[in-house]
Amino acid sequence: MDLNSMSFGVKPLTMANDLTKREREVVRLISLGCTDEDAANILGVATSTINSHRMRAMGKLGVNKVALLVRVAIKQRITKVGETLTASEKRKRGRKRDGWN
Repeated sequence: MDLNSMSFGVKPLTMANDLTKREREVVRLISLGCTDEDAANILGVATSTINSHRMRAMGKLGVNKVALLVRVAIKQRITKVGETLTASEKRKRGRKRDGWN
């Protein structure tokens, strides 16, 4: 059995291309370890807006857990395993160096 035929709680025909640009940005930031507040600071929007984008993306991808969202983000190439926040994103995030990103 290959990974494509296994079910991870993902709708089989839904692709990352179905996400809006902003939903892709939010999914990428979440997959890089950002909280909703971190992502809001980076993108210059309200935390509730980030929450809405994250929830819509999760609905479109058919996942109900952030861990599954991260797996799908990697599988659909929204983010890469070794990717980190850019220097600009780190500055905008507003947190001190925490050893993660």
